[in-house]
Amino acid sequence: MTHRQKQIFKTAAVLFKERGYSAVTMRDVAAAMNIKAASLYNHISGKHEILASLVLEVAHKFSSGMHAVRLDGDSAFAKAEKLIDLHIQIAVDHTNALAVLNTDWMHLEGKTYEEYIALRKKYEQDFKEILEQGIASSEFKKMNVDTMLFNLLSTLRSIYLWIPKKSTTQVADLKNELPVILLTGISN
Repeated sequence: MTHRQKQIFKTAAVLFKERGYSAVTMRDVAAAMNIKAASLYNHISGKHEILASLVLEVAHKFSSGMHAVRLDGDSAFAKAEKLIDLHIQIAVDHTNALAVLNTDWMHLEGKTYEEYIALRKKYEQDFKEILEQGIASSEFKKMNVDTMLFNLLSTLRSIYLWIPKKSTTQVADLKNELPVILLTGISN
């Protein structure tokens, strides 16, 4: 990826987060970069390429993070803690792109849409299996795994809304306290 493409994606991510993918035009992206809209097409094919790049970059970060956690020999509880930390770290490092993933993924098309859905399903299935392992090993209470997963992911998927408003110290507190808050209710 070229430097100019990175600038385009970064600018578009901010605009998509603020206004939503559908409301942003290529002219808006160009205006925010103080360039002509036509010159954007020297670097990208269009708005959908921007969306696909932003969403898939973050989705792949979640997938690679999950892969690393699954390979780890830790307990299910420790794996769940690491996944919470993964969500926080991605929210810190990729706030705008994560917002785009959460709010605009449904605008993906074709193979990009299929790839994203496959990555998401695999991630959720892997997370569910970690929770099931925790139940089997008595680390977690015998509760409906889908309910547990829904509650965890509902909180984790919205962290990007909170992160930009907080200091580094508050983010560090979040990394220490959120696993306790989220996992205490399901732990034995």
